[in-house]
Amino acid sequence: MRDEANLKRAVTAATGAARSVGELMRRHLSQAKRANEITQHDIKLELDVRSQKLIERTLRSAFPNVALLGEEGDSGPTDAEHRWVVDPIDGTVNFAYGIPHACVSIALQQRTDDPASAGYADGYKTLAGVVYDPFCDEMWTATRGGLARLNGRVIRVSKRKSLNEAIVSIGFAKDRETLEHMVPYFNKLVRRIRKIRIMGAAALALTYVAMGRFDAYIERSISLWDIAAGGLILECAGGDFWRKSLPATTKFRMLASNGQLQPKLQPPD
Repeated sequence: MRDEANLKRAVTAATGAARSVGELMRRHLSQAKRANEITQHDIKLELDVRSQKLIERTLRSAFPNVALLGEEGDSGPTDAEHRWVVDPIDGTVNFAYGIPHACVSIALQQRTDDPASAGYADGYKTLAGVVYDPFCDEMWTATRGGLARLNGRVIRVSKRKSLNEAIVSIGFAKDRETLEHMVPYFNKLVRRIRKIRIMGAAALALTYVAMGRFDAYIERSISLWDIAAGGLILECAGGDFWRKSLPATTKFRMLASNGQLQPKLQPPD
């Protein structure tokens, strides 16, 4: 799967699947939506499940033997050689409220026995990443070792070196412990930078860093499907994508930046 022809096929399949779900998202943005589950800080929609099924059908028709790990469930063996990592609607709360800031995130990963080349604790590295914002019609793509692109145009991270010039995005996870860590960090950081943005779609925050709209993005507890595609896009755009598994969870601490600001930003403990 590492060969150029197969990676190109993978990106083509993923962009096609993302556009199909994007069309669903555009049609339903202003409509009433059926929720499968509602908690204090999150909403799970029926359309999330329907969108992932559509993505799975599209990807399986092109790559029938590749497993899928998704926010709405998995298919295929958990230790497969290759797997898709899918967030069918990243930014679901925004979308549920009719806010047009949400996206589709699809990554292709390969299992590796080499710890030095594995991008994640379970031994997988990302080979290709696709993030699609249907409301702005913006499609970010990247393959490992290549360049990051937005609608076919090469993108690069910003060159800003000073915190007082930086725009930094922060995400607040759903659990109380994470909120208690992030609020003091927010209070400290907001005094040192130009602006903080809390946008509510992790994959879009990563792509915004990749193209210089943001200079950094920080989360203390984030899922793999939120960051797998956008993280590769950021790295291919010249950025720095630090992540660390949280003990006894499937979540990650994460600090994404243009590389210039990485030493000046410490992720919250």
